[in-house]
Amino acid sequence: MRIYKQTFVIGLFLLISGACQKKQPEDTPVRTSFFDKSGMDTTVLPGNDFFSYANGNWVKKTQIPANQIAWGAVRQLMYDNQLKTRTILEQSAQADDKSDNVEQLVGNFYASGMDTVTINKRGFDPARTELASIAAITDYRQLVSHLVTDESDITAIWTAPSAFIGYYVGADDRQSSINRINFQQAGLSLPEKGYYTRTDEATKKIRLAFLTYVTNLFSLTGIAPAIARAKAEAILAFETKLAQAHKEQADLRDPVANYTKLAVADLTRQMPHLNWRSLLNGMGLQRVDTVLMAQPGYYQALDKLLPVTPIDLLKDRLVLDWLDYHAPLLSKAFEQASFNFNGRILLGQPQLSERWKRVSIQTDEELGDALGQLWVKKYFPAEAKERMLTLVNNIQTVYRIRIEKLDWMAPETKAVALTKLDRFTKKIGYPDQWNDYAGVVIKRDDYFGNVQRTRRYRTKSNLAKINQPVDRAEWGMTPPTVNAYANPWNNEIVFPAGILQFPLFDKDADDAINYGSIGVVIGHEMTHLFDDQGRQYDASGNMRDWWTKRDAERFTAKSQTVVNQYNNYTVLDKLTINGRLTLGENLADLGGVTLAYQAFKLTRQGSSASGQGTEKIDGFTPDQRFFLGLAQVWRMKVRDEAQRARLLTDPHSPGKFRVNGPLTNFAPFYRAFNVKPGQKLYKPEGDQITIW
Repeated sequence: MRIYKQTFVIGLFLLISGACQKKQPEDTPVRTSFFDKSGMDTTVLPGNDFFSYANGNWVKKTQIPANQIAWGAVRQLMYDNQLKTRTILEQSAQADDKSDNVEQLVGNFYASGMDTVTINKRGFDPARTELASIAAITDYRQLVSHLVTDESDITAIWTAPSAFIGYYVGADDRQSSINRINFQQAGLSLPEKGYYTRTDEATKKIRLAFLTYVTNLFSLTGIAPAIARAKAEAILAFETKLAQAHKEQADLRDPVANYTKLAVADLTRQMPHLNWRSLLNGMGLQRVDTVLMAQPGYYQALDKLLPVTPIDLLKDRLVLDWLDYHAPLLSKAFEQASFNFNGRILLGQPQLSERWKRVSIQTDEELGDALGQLWVKKYFPAEAKERMLTLVNNIQTVYRIRIEKLDWMAPETKAVALTKLDRFTKKIGYPDQWNDYAGVVIKRDDYFGNVQRTRRYRTKSNLAKINQPVDRAEWGMTPPTVNAYANPWNNEIVFPAGILQFPLFDKDADDAINYGSIGVVIGHEMTHLFDDQGRQYDASGNMRDWWTKRDAERFTAKSQTVVNQYNNYTVLDKLTINGRLTLGENLADLGGVTLAYQAFKLTRQGSSASGQGTEKIDGFTPDQRFFLGLAQVWRMKVRDEAQRARLLTDPHSPGKFRVNGPLTNFAPFYRAFNVKPGQKLYKPEGDQITIW
């Protein structure tokens, strides 16, 4: 999983080490088995479908819980972490006012979210001020000003997918030591542009359901259903026009093509109707004279549409955006309407998850550093960081060896690559400094207000970073998170405490299982710094071309073979993986297994020289257990609706192909399971793809 410009793609997770804890938390049961042998389907030949060989019986027996869109090893760990978080939150909610301030913050926030009596009693009241403010707008110029003001004491557009304007604050790709504001395409309610134009039955069903959803939201505010429906149809037609100016998901992955630096004066001349100087001033950015714009084509189209679109339609679009974003914080009727579309229709989830889960997630999102302090204190002992660092260092050493031996890279390119590898930062577990949320007021009886105040705090903090030096110590994920990421403009890899648990890691597991699971993820994140996107950033995190022309051509050619391989994988009926969209993750999956396996071979269990290289556990050799550990981590069942959405928007391939895809290119897997010509995963040696 990679973080690019504070945009997180959930779905990769993990990391490992050899032994993550000297002692387990007292409420963690002792584990004696580290691979689910009963989940295998040994009637399947490993060389035909290794994912099914390792997980086939589990897939047949497992039912996705009604309140989930998918289920598998990572989802199970997420649930386990939620249970741990719930324990902390419920204890904190019961603490008296003389307790620690951190405990008070998260406890009062959680208590406010669980107080459904008060929330439902208030009903639609929290929305009235904002909707009245929108109703008072008389032309598009006032509307643009409204986008960046906080008159209703709610939140600025940093925290919401604004109806028309999207942005983040982060490092300038070409000057990574300085934070800039970067504007990105926005304005769509549906996941990506194709949802507005495709004519397949599934997509048409979603568009019809969207109309029903918008109608329901407007009706809940007191608008007559017939009028609400007309508003919904007009909004869909308007968004369809905006969608035409959006880039495709795969095209968003090119950092060079999505980088434009503009002086505000030039921006205002190019797009006068948006009045950029006034817009920035409204955000309190009077001294900002330069901005980044990732997709200027969208804003050029928006600038032309605003003055020719009826103001009532533009206002309706603002109302929809506000209601859609805030519905989970309002009364039950709004929350259920939101779930019916965003959960049930888009992703196929039959039931809304339990209240405590939803509020736990919201607490982590709004007060992640406060919750994180309590979480790591209870569930992540300090020695875990040290043990984890050892494993990361081991795989880094292997990566250096492999780069030095590459036969397709020139010495001058290798020198820069090795410098970048040696200088990357390793963040493990939790940050060194915690956010103290100074001045944030949390009340036990004001859930909606609590969320708005934390978001407003985050907005103010982020806007204050613009044109200031980048704080490279900051984290982009909270400690309980089951995920990991690579950040090329900080040249770092990051592993929150939440992922450092079974089945991704266990201190008592043999090296084969640990290296095959979290070790692969460590290698995956390192590889991201050198994938088709990451390779365009240097050791300081600056986007620049440090490759020789010949080396870049060789890398591109090798990458295209990966694109071609994944383009041929069919997932649902006639739907296939988008090899361009998933290229970075597929490269990282291949690099992850390559690096982790070579590092595993340096352990006592993995080394033939140690005499343990052929010693079996549960009937499997160490090499076989390495690959089984990998396959077990990626076991996953996904609802068809969610899988369809992921194929269109998620840069990760489905779990089955995160196992089978890399292994078709990996000779040690062939040897471990006697993969032969004629079997489905077999490739002749000359066709096997090796990059890093």
